[in-house]
Amino acid sequence: MFDNLLESNAKKERRTGGTIVSFVAHTILIAAASYGTMQAKQELEKPKAEKVEFVDVKKADEPPPPEPERAPPPPDAVVAPPIAKGFQVLTAPIKIPDVLPEIDLSKSVTNEADFSGKGVAGGISKGVVGGIVPDKVDAGQTYFEFQVEKQVASASGNPSPTYPSMLRSANVEGEVIAQFVVGQDGRAEMSTFKVLKSSHDQFTDAVKSVLPRMRFLPAEVGGQKVKQLVQMPFVFNLNR
Repeated sequence: MFDNLLESNAKKERRTGGTIVSFVAHTILIAAASYGTMQAKQELEKPKAEKVEFVDVKKADEPPPPEPERAPPPPDAVVAPPIAKGFQVLTAPIKIPDVLPEIDLSKSVTNEADFSGKGVAGGISKGVVGGIVPDKVDAGQTYFEFQVEKQVASASGNPSPTYPSMLRSANVEGEVIAQFVVGQDGRAEMSTFKVLKSSHDQFTDAVKSVLPRMRFLPAEVGGQKVKQLVQMPFVFNLNR
């Protein structure tokens, strides 16, 4: 009789259903919590990509490099006062030598134009009107070509400047006009070298390289060797 009480059966059914609902709810909550934890762990384990931006930093204005010092040009040759335009007078030697000196018949002993008898005694035919008659030739002075009796001449067999290979391959021709002093020994004094005109720096370098190896016949005044200022052209032509 008591086993058939409706109230007792109804309460028992409700407890069983509530337990099931509670179990399912807790299961869902636990599963959701576990899933959330796994997602959070995966997010933490993902490598973080760092964003790197390159910014151009303007450098401070640097001062320009100093220009190399250029060698000063050689000083101009100091010349003696111009020799007067006139004539020479031969004087007999005071002491007659016992032995005759060797005579070079290939060279003229005197210049006929210097014995014209016109102008100032002691001058030369190529002198300057109003010039000075030198009492004694100063071998240490440098003379212009119009001041000497015998001008500088290039000796035979002199080497020629080497044609720059780069300019030769480019079919470039040119010219260099150089100025220098030829000493009493017939050598060019490179300390007085100056370029008056040049088509290219390589042509200039070629002239400067060959000039110390060149030989000249020195200038003469009154039969004495003197220094002379020379202006000499060097032409670079290609044989076509």
